[in-house]
Amino acid sequence: MGEDSNNMNKGVISEKQFADKEPDKVVIKKLINEAFKARKMAYAPYSEFLVGAAALGSNGRIYTGCNIENVSFSATICAERTAMFKGVSDGCDNFKYIAIVGAKNGEKVEFCYPCGICRQVMVEFACDGDFYIIVARDEDDYRVHTLEELLPGAFDRF
Repeated sequence: MGEDSNNMNKGVISEKQFADKEPDKVVIKKLINEAFKARKMAYAPYSEFLVGAAALGSNGRIYTGCNIENVSFSATICAERTAMFKGVSDGCDNFKYIAIVGAKNGEKVEFCYPCGICRQVMVEFACDGDFYIIVARDEDDYRVHTLEELLPGAFDRF
């Protein structure tokens, strides 16, 4: 096993894999698997909709998150923002990819797209506008979208 394999096991993506314009299948599968692990930690007693996300930072590290609900629904945070905010709080404010998985508890995982607020947060922390969103049913059944596809004309200037 080479250096890339060791890095993948530690939740780190190699510089070569990170530099590629689009994620290779190894990166995609790693992110999807990490998102599924994060989904197991979701706290969703009200909607029972469990979501996991795994974001790849510009530092090569993978940050995971799950949705966390609150009885005051506006205090709820999505998995995507949890993952990205974990990265930001760890000193990484630039991301290249995020994988998202989600479904009602006990139901088959379907393609789960980020909400509008999460898409706007992605704009803030996207790696020079070069950001990919992976929505997956499993590690072999997924779709890859650019942020521009999912949020055209994003608000990115103040």
